[in-house]
Amino acid sequence: MELAIDTSTEFASIALSCGGEVRVEMSWSPGQNHTVELIPNLLHLLHQAKIALGEIDAIIVAKGPGSFNGLRVGVGTAKGLAFALGIPLVGIGTLEVEAFPYAKTGLPICPVQDAGRGEIATALYQLQRGEWRKLIAEHITTVEELCPKIASMTLFCGRFSPHIAQQIEEHLGERAIVLKGTLRRAGFLAELGWRRLEKGEIDHPTTLQPLYLRRPAITTPRAWKR
Repeated sequence: MELAIDTSTEFASIALSCGGEVRVEMSWSPGQNHTVELIPNLLHLLHQAKIALGEIDAIIVAKGPGSFNGLRVGVGTAKGLAFALGIPLVGIGTLEVEAFPYAKTGLPICPVQDAGRGEIATALYQLQRGEWRKLIAEHITTVEELCPKIASMTLFCGRFSPHIAQQIEEHLGERAIVLKGTLRRAGFLAELGWRRLEKGEIDHPTTLQPLYLRRPAITTPRAWKR
């Protein structure tokens, strides 16, 4: 039995799966309350499935990019559980989770996440000859820099503003299929994680880190004056 945890944005989702097939799933909108809501909802999910925590065989977690607070809570909880239970841990990029539901279209899939400051976080994936591939790794860019690199019809998905969607459509025209909304759920995370587990591609609780792409916007405290 695998436990999948995705708290990488303001939208959270957790799932229990067996061999990558979802048995029970729960999604909610915690806002900035990941810290106080994740564990109670996790315990509720286990109770609903009549599964004891000790029956979990692996932990799969969305590692970002995304919300600094959400990633800290989700990745920290996943690492703690994996270490305490002595079970495998797998970290999956959030952009990959965004893209995976559309793999069977056969198109290049470009997940986009609004990164603020006029920038976006993005990557590129495609199902090629039956194998799910990452063609371009996660990175920060702008719509203006991204679009000239798109040579063929591409599906855009993810969590981004209507303004970004409009920019993509204006730059690419018929080469862009821009989906409004997202299908990201912990169920897709569980399936991706199971594929990695089958290949023996696991992370270590002491070394897995959230993928922020840029430092959180935390200001340096000013010196106190008498």
